[in-house]
Amino acid sequence: MMYPFFFDPTFMLLIPALLLAFWAQMKVKSSFERFSRVPSRRGVTAAEAARVLLDRHGLSGVPVHRVAGNLSDHYDPRDKTLHLSDTVYGSTSIAAIGVAAHEVGHAVQDLESYGPLRVRNAIVPVVNIGSGLAFPLFFIGLLLRTPLLMDLGILFFLGVIVFHLVTLPTEFDASARALRLLTDTQILTGEEVGGARTVLNAAALTYVAASVMAVAQLVRLLLLRGMSGGRND
Repeated sequence: MMYPFFFDPTFMLLIPALLLAFWAQMKVKSSFERFSRVPSRRGVTAAEAARVLLDRHGLSGVPVHRVAGNLSDHYDPRDKTLHLSDTVYGSTSIAAIGVAAHEVGHAVQDLESYGPLRVRNAIVPVVNIGSGLAFPLFFIGLLLRTPLLMDLGILFFLGVIVFHLVTLPTEFDASARALRLLTDTQILTGEEVGGARTVLNAAALTYVAASVMAVAQLVRLLLLRGMSGGRND
């Protein structure tokens, strides 16, 4: 039996994932805001902390740049550059230093050729293309009752699933590295490291929520594929 897109009963599968994503976003926002108001005792900025941690691993050639936006922080493995957002770069807060250390964790992963990060970086171009084609192909196939197009859409979306599966260990590992670095260098004290952990754990939930959403979407596509009957008539 076929349903128009706007009356798709399988969309109900996405509601738990949407609620989880909303809760994760609220948690990371509240955690960051809470600890962004708590300055570190040593008074170093997030940019200074990142510089110290990078140099500790022989990554003096990795520059730390300021980038516009809120929590737009990232490490770019293509040009070996660490980018810290406006709200993080010059801040001395526990939250900002935790975020900066997390990005340093990615730089260290890149240095050590960490497996999941290498896989993620390698498949990003393919996933970007596939994620843009997956749903159009699938739903055109559903409307035209063309199983081949639906199967191609599902195949492209599997790339998105793989991306999320390698992103989870990459992000968790970067946070674990960050907390160890902050402890070893004593940039943050034990109690302050606990605050940074709270922020990074909340951020990790957003990746978990994204993965749950992707899996729910895949199940939805498979159900719609089965409901279509797989006929060309």
